[in-house]
Amino acid sequence: MILDLIRRALGKREPPAIPDSLWQETLATLPFIARLSAHEQSRLRELSARFLAEKEFTGVGGLVIDDRICLTIAVQACLPILKLGLEWYDDWVGIIVYPDEFVIPRSIADEDGIVHEYDETASGEAWAGGPVLVSWHDVQLAGTGYNVVIHEFVHKIDMRNGEADGVPPLPDRAATARWQKTLLAAYEDFCNEVDAADAHDEETEIDPYASENPGEFFAVIAETFFENPGLVAHKYPALFEEFSAFFGFMPTP
Repeated sequence: MILDLIRRALGKREPPAIPDSLWQETLATLPFIARLSAHEQSRLRELSARFLAEKEFTGVGGLVIDDRICLTIAVQACLPILKLGLEWYDDWVGIIVYPDEFVIPRSIADEDGIVHEYDETASGEAWAGGPVLVSWHDVQLAGTGYNVVIHEFVHKIDMRNGEADGVPPLPDRAATARWQKTLLAAYEDFCNEVDAADAHDEETEIDPYASENPGEFFAVIAETFFENPGLVAHKYPALFEEFSAFFGFMPTP
């Protein structure tokens, strides 16, 4: 596979280029990449090749990993770090790909200290210091306003300074305070929108899962920022500016 060639390039100055046919076939399934300039797409291609050289893909549940799967995930994973740089993913290696949704064992202690165990069905999961898990079925839904790869990899960015709380590493205290104020104001507004929609049996334009907590809000809004930037710019202009400054570029609505 092309991935094998790229991995063997570890230690070399530049990994081998991604073949044109594979690159074009992959971009055809990711229409939001067309918003990038020619220079940005070239940068994304180079970054994706380096990503493939550094990360290890594992298929489970009978899924056979191939070049198409690897590159589809790599391109979307590298989009949020297009200007940040690959070092933002340097504290972990593995990417585990399931054919479809998968079950994660959970445990939670109640107020009396009793631990309750249960299983949760998931389409993606990012582990602090560990791998990213995604469902290939869900990966292929990219471009519909739902993007499990961007979601989980933004969690990884968020985790660079601790838990996924919606506040990634920022340059200084002032920038962090401004980000927190802007994000939380938008989060509270969205939670109110979800409550109102539920009361009238309506749907929100943005996935209501964003109302779970600020960390999930950051990840879901990031999905929308890269796939449908005009919606974020319209609903949350101040947050759109913060995202543009942090990610280093402003997606064309």
